[in-house]
Amino acid sequence: MSSTSLLALLGVTFLLPCVHALDCQWAAIETVLNTSQMPVEWTNGKKTCDFGDGCQDTLMLIENGPQVNLVLTKGCTSEKDHKVQVTEHRTGPGLSVISYTHVCRHRDLCNDLSTSCPSSVCPAPTPPVLGTLQCPVCFSRYNCPEKASQQFCPVGQTHCYNGVLKLRGGGIATNLKVQGCLPKPGCDLLNGTQKIGPIAVSENCNPKSDTLTCNRGVMLQMGRKLAQDPVEWTSSTNQMCDPEEVCQETLMLIDVGHRSLLMGSKGCSKAGAQNSQAVSLHSRPPGVLVASYVRVCSSDLCNNAGSSSVLLTSLPKPAAPAPGGLQCPACVQFLGSCSQSSNLVTCPSGVTHCYDGNIAVNGGGLSATLSIQGCMAPASKYLLNHTRNVGIFSVRENFEDDNKEQSRVSQSGVARATYLLWVMGMGLFLALWNGGLYPLC
Repeated sequence: MSSTSLLALLGVTFLLPCVHALDCQWAAIETVLNTSQMPVEWTNGKKTCDFGDGCQDTLMLIENGPQVNLVLTKGCTSEKDHKVQVTEHRTGPGLSVISYTHVCRHRDLCNDLSTSCPSSVCPAPTPPVLGTLQCPVCFSRYNCPEKASQQFCPVGQTHCYNGVLKLRGGGIATNLKVQGCLPKPGCDLLNGTQKIGPIAVSENCNPKSDTLTCNRGVMLQMGRKLAQDPVEWTSSTNQMCDPEEVCQETLMLIDVGHRSLLMGSKGCSKAGAQNSQAVSLHSRPPGVLVASYVRVCSSDLCNNAGSSSVLLTSLPKPAAPAPGGLQCPACVQFLGSCSQSSNLVTCPSGVTHCYDGNIAVNGGGLSATLSIQGCMAPASKYLLNHTRNVGIFSVRENFEDDNKEQSRVSQSGVARATYLLWVMGMGLFLALWNGGLYPLC
């Protein structure tokens, strides 16, 4: 009999150490401050990690004359524990880069850095002796001004730096434009550093090859009051665009009165698109409402509208019209034909005919054919009036009058085909069937 079994018979038990998932402080901050504002302190959120993961603190300070770019990320990590490490990637005067990293597992919330100047990170500043070289000095997540303010560089600085620092990871995704003073030519502000904590870092001094990071996702939702009540429109993923591409977000609303369909896309847009933002009314009441919101922008994660209110607040809100004498089937459907699920409704006064058609939509991560029936305003024939593009969506409208001849020769006697919705991924397909709102990765 083993000694362990004998001890068990004698009533001796062993207490195993308690193992639990750690709670860690959580934060992701990137901001530019004046050096006179340093040091700064902050409060943090909390996040429960996966079993086995530890907590991490990462602080990055880039000093550039009178300004400091502060990058902070806190959270969970699978990296091994290590004591506090302070690294001077580049020392001043002029541009300087210093980082603080720490990984721990010895207790909950052990990543408790709460100030931008822990010991040894912020030595007492000494005013530099200025030389004769002048360089533009700039920190910006957008573009530095063409005529940025020129400042005298410290003695020993012989060249002007102009580059983009790309920071990705730990909740940070930014392209930081930097101009300042360096002691030698080249694109080597980081001295070869490629990773600081969970943040992958790189630099690029060729403006033509700069790329943006954009929010990315697709949203489809059906409902009864989508033309009145805003719904959430956020994305938990992002993507890096190709050179010279920009960010876009597009919303398209179709409302037939008792039912609405809302489609949205966030992501990259084609190179050369100009910054713009517009709400368009393609078809308005009385009858079917078709409206869209389109934004194109050229800074990291700028396609960040959080709800459909960006479209709804610009829609007209007319008084309820008096009922008329015409009745029409009313339906908007992304799965199957409206002929199978239409409701007969009394149209508002002034409506002269019924609409029966479909709109094929492609682009922005979405491919669908929407079946639509409803009341139609006088002198209107098309919902989109021959529009072929709505933001990132390519659209093509086809209505019943165009297919009458084809319908007559249908041997089955079915006037309309069944239209299928093809969405990227069966998981999203099932979510849409249940009326959900989901970003598409």
